[in-house]
Amino acid sequence: MSERSQPRRPAAFSLDDPLVVVATPSAEAGTRRGAGKVVVTPEPTWEPTEFPALPVARIRKRRFPWATVFWSGASGLVFLALGIAVDRLIADLFSRADWLGTLGLTLAALTGVALLAILVREIVGLARLGAIEKLRQRAADIIMSDDRAGGHDVLRELVALTARMPRLAHGRARLHAHLSEIIDGRDLVHLAERELMAPLDEEARRLVSGAAKRVSIVTAVSPRAAVDMLFVFVTALGMIRRLAALYGGRPGTLGLLRLIRHVVSHLTLTGGMAMGDSLVQQVIGHGVAARLSAKLGEGVLNGLLTARLGLAAIEATRPLPFSALDKPTLNDLAGNLLRGNRNAVEQTAPAPG
Repeated sequence: MSERSQPRRPAAFSLDDPLVVVATPSAEAGTRRGAGKVVVTPEPTWEPTEFPALPVARIRKRRFPWATVFWSGASGLVFLALGIAVDRLIADLFSRADWLGTLGLTLAALTGVALLAILVREIVGLARLGAIEKLRQRAADIIMSDDRAGGHDVLRELVALTARMPRLAHGRARLHAHLSEIIDGRDLVHLAERELMAPLDEEARRLVSGAAKRVSIVTAVSPRAAVDMLFVFVTALGMIRRLAALYGGRPGTLGLLRLIRHVVSHLTLTGGMAMGDSLVQQVIGHGVAARLSAKLGEGVLNGLLTARLGLAAIEATRPLPFSALDKPTLNDLAGNLLRGNRNAVEQTAPAPG
């Protein structure tokens, strides 16, 4: 075996030793020819590599909102037509009799006042829902950034939102008592969630569980599919409206439509309608409901879907994201559906013989 291939034993050298030579990697081979010398080769320093700049994606210019212009113009024309029609009607009533004209004018004034009140209520409801969405987004950002000043702002808005809820009076008092003891913004949001959201979350679980149980029982005993669809639709709308009111939303008709859109979008993003939860797999995959009754299985399935819709509605109407508290699951809400449906089917089934 050659001398070059033999491993060198560990040794210690002094830097001022004349036999120690510091050489570059290129000159190392020539330096080793000297007998008795020890060659020290320094490791090359790392230099950052400059990568070419990636091309910046071109941002498309926002198109002119022709659809908004169309619907705004169409709505204006409809209101103008209604106004002209009402004006002609009142003029015709005055031409027939003064008291008829006065009655028509009074009814028109009452209709206008009621319409104005409805519009104001819808605008206030939409503004409140928008404020809740912004508050939830700001709270999520503060949980990530741990901003103390932002945490105080979120707490102030949350307390103002829940000021008309008597059930949260004790939680607000505990929140004010511990407010000066917490420094981090993330902990402020967690404290607010534990003190103010825990009672509301418990009530929301009861609302969703009750709605799912009603849907499952009615579907199991109803003989008509049209009745089932109508009852499920009405129950889902009422559940979403009550959940929004529970968390301080109080939406109107337009606000309810906006909430439904958010709930459906949440279900689409999270795959909630795919029935991938373990409870649905247990009921359908094992055939528990199918062995009892085909109608019972349909009722359980509709109840589970209603419960899943309620879970999405809770996340869409809650002022704070789930962070310190556990998110409710389908198993927590729909555990008694099969038992309740079985009792309902047994009570409504005809006696044998």
